[in-house]
Amino acid sequence: MKIERPRGTHDILPSEQPLWRKVTAEMERLCALYGYRRIQTPVFEDVALFQRTAGEGSDIVQKEMYVFDDRGGRTLALRPEATAPICRAYIEHGMQQEPQPVKLYTLATYYRYDKPQRGRYREHSQLSVECIGSADPAVDAEVIGLYDTLLHNLGITRYELHLNSIGDRECRPAYLDRLNAWLDEHADLLDDDARQKRTTSPLRVFDVKSPAVLAALEDAPKIGESLCPPCQQHFAAVREALDAAGVRYVLDPTLVRGLDYYSRTTWEFLGPHESTQASSISGGGRYDYLIEQIGGPSTPGVGFGAGIERLLLSLELEGISAEEELLDVFVAAEPDQSVGALVGRLRTAGISADADYAGRSMKGQIGYGQKRARSTLVVTDGGMTLRRRGEPDVEVDEATLLQELQP
Repeated sequence: MKIERPRGTHDILPSEQPLWRKVTAEMERLCALYGYRRIQTPVFEDVALFQRTAGEGSDIVQKEMYVFDDRGGRTLALRPEATAPICRAYIEHGMQQEPQPVKLYTLATYYRYDKPQRGRYREHSQLSVECIGSADPAVDAEVIGLYDTLLHNLGITRYELHLNSIGDRECRPAYLDRLNAWLDEHADLLDDDARQKRTTSPLRVFDVKSPAVLAALEDAPKIGESLCPPCQQHFAAVREALDAAGVRYVLDPTLVRGLDYYSRTTWEFLGPHESTQASSISGGGRYDYLIEQIGGPSTPGVGFGAGIERLLLSLELEGISAEEELLDVFVAAEPDQSVGALVGRLRTAGISADADYAGRSMKGQIGYGQKRARSTLVVTDGGMTLRRRGEPDVEVDEATLLQELQP
């Protein structure tokens, strides 16, 4: 019986780990630099958390969540996204009593039942950055700028930031009335996907995939034409802050997010891609009403999610790689030489070391060591010789060996 990994999952092999670590280490470094603290939430949550925040009619709730009943009869879901669980933790642990805003990030796995593609998995890893407790448009610009800086630092140059505002409780209802009237007049231009999305939220018609429908929607009323003065001022301030920071963006009047909790600023980063399905590498927005929806006080918030697999694909398409980290030393020894204690002492001294456990010949050990380590220590009856590629051999004892191997 051959057992393979479940469809839509992937193994992150040792050869892939250097680039993975390069990306996640830079994510963690930048989050700390910007004052964000790490949080971890459970892999599964009460299903009502996502039904209430993402929206009963969202693709996540309708098609993509992994939902199950546990032995106690509770209906749970594997987390499909990070914002709602982090906001749930914010309320549950009284973080509203802390100095505001509370700046949080997480690196974790998420689960959505979707058609697997290159760079898109049913189990995927994601950076999520959330700033809760401030309505300041400068915060919107900060979290957008954080991801823009990440791309720059990793060497990705072929990307675009798309930016929009989808209004708030005050101005969106009047806009939806205008949009619905237009959709009624042009119902023949919509396909089944657009009609289904419209039944859950008229804004979602802009999230369809059909090029023909999207072209037709170019003539539909845009939310930017209906923003109330406070939303106009907020969006203008976000753009001004991005301009001041040198963050380039494209205004996209049809950009909406697929979750009900978004308001005002929304954005998406589009990276180098092989197909349109894999072009989005990060997306986010403001969610000033989400915490109210799950029983907390009125609390503004803003944040984004960024898939790591998508970002790695972008790095690959840009020709960016990372070298596998080498051991400090590999110990090659003749069969009658016991080197286990020596290897242990090297490790205790903070020097990464390994030896042969496969019965290789001395020549085989030296060749293997040259691939795995920066230095090879050859141990024979006559003593110890330290070898480095491109340098003369050095005869050593244990004391001089430690000196030679110290960084």
